[in-house]
Amino acid sequence: MDKGCGSSTTVIIMGFREMGKCWFNVALSGVLSFGFLVSFVVEGYPIKDLVVNLPGQPKVAFRQFSGYVDVDVKNGRSLFYYFVEADKDPDKKPLTLWLNGGPGCSSIGGGAFTELGPFYPKGDGRGLRRNSMSWNRASNLLFVESPAGVGWSYSNTSTDYTTGDAKTAKDMHMFLLKWYEKFPEFKSRELFLTGESYAGHYIPQLAEVLLDHNSHSKGFKFNIKGVAIGNPLLRLDRDIPATYEFFWSHGMISDEIGLKVMNECQFDDYIFANPHNVTESCNEAIEQAYNIVGEYVNNYDVILDVCYPSIVQQELRLRKLATKLSVGVDVCMTYERAFYFNLPAVQKALHANRTNLPYRWTMCSSVLDYSDTDGNEDILPILKKIIQNDIPVWVFSGDQDSVVPLLGSRTLVRELAHDLNFKITVPYGAWFHKGQVGGWATEYGNLLTFATVRGAAHMVPYAQPSRALHLFSSFVRGRRLPNRTHISIDD
Repeated sequence: MDKGCGSSTTVIIMGFREMGKCWFNVALSGVLSFGFLVSFVVEGYPIKDLVVNLPGQPKVAFRQFSGYVDVDVKNGRSLFYYFVEADKDPDKKPLTLWLNGGPGCSSIGGGAFTELGPFYPKGDGRGLRRNSMSWNRASNLLFVESPAGVGWSYSNTSTDYTTGDAKTAKDMHMFLLKWYEKFPEFKSRELFLTGESYAGHYIPQLAEVLLDHNSHSKGFKFNIKGVAIGNPLLRLDRDIPATYEFFWSHGMISDEIGLKVMNECQFDDYIFANPHNVTESCNEAIEQAYNIVGEYVNNYDVILDVCYPSIVQQELRLRKLATKLSVGVDVCMTYERAFYFNLPAVQKALHANRTNLPYRWTMCSSVLDYSDTDGNEDILPILKKIIQNDIPVWVFSGDQDSVVPLLGSRTLVRELAHDLNFKITVPYGAWFHKGQVGGWATEYGNLLTFATVRGAAHMVPYAQPSRALHLFSSFVRGRRLPNRTHISIDD
């Protein structure tokens, strides 16, 4: 949490910004000297976007592509993407789009290289290590830095950096149409739309635009097969108070402060940018709550230790430090990632930063002026429309996240089910992974699922990669999460 946040309103808003065929590893010059090999290996794919080898990358058998898609030639607006094939049988597996939130945070820095992609940055920030639980075990993966102004995505028209939800969805629609021109074999492939946090806006709104496209198109139609959003911002009147309920229920604030927040703050008509109903006494209660929680707790995962940037910047002994702090989770990965992405050799290998942007790559944009009011929209009617088009919707929540806690999401999913007149198909109960409880889940009407991931953060695949992969694999394969274990506690 930034010490410079003066008001509780700023604190609340900032809470949604997020912490981004076999191929042989040979030099590009060597590949180009054998034109027949290139045309065979990347047939139907854009050779100029082929990532031959990232600096410090382990050898892998799947291919990677990255580059730009021009979504507005007149304004010079282009979105940067990273695409990785499934590690086995990519021609038989679906395509999954992943978007991070913010608004204004990088899906490549977050999803691709911190959460569910095939690589993590190494401890020295100069190389990569394999993510054995990458979601490319179940699907081909596409990550996009959206909107323009995020990461390496850019516009030659400065006014494009003032944007919001509608423009973001429109640009992503254009992006996908043009991306399919680069990768035509995916036009008929099953498409899954996924993301987290403010992607609770991005993904449903994009799905709605694609469904509208399908309803008007006499030709190509998007083959949307599912929507899954993690710890998503859906509706403020549930998501905002859930944070303080979470603080209280986890012993992070006192009874007195918890009651003061709930009694003094009227969240039913809370809105961003102009929270007219936030009284001085409410503001005081919220500030007291955050002061008690303190700055040495990661609000995105309250059981995770924090990384100390001063140590990182001095020594860059990140993996060693991470081992001392939280077993199994590199809490300093965000610093490693930023160092790696700003290496010129990395940007060259990714075909990134083609316009030599006058600023460094950062996880969340410093140039974007995103709408202060779009976060107020109720997303449930859009989810209802998606479901009414027979598209399954999964909402999943890491249960250690205080920023968009499961307490609000679970209630909103139940309310959506009630609005749809859906009955409970699978009663709320534990689901299992590797003989242990992976979380809790319930299903309504065969098209709406809510699931928690036990021990997971706001960024679910980051904190619980194995359980997250199990959940994702079940989602794309159209399977329910297993509600029993084959291991007896008496064994």
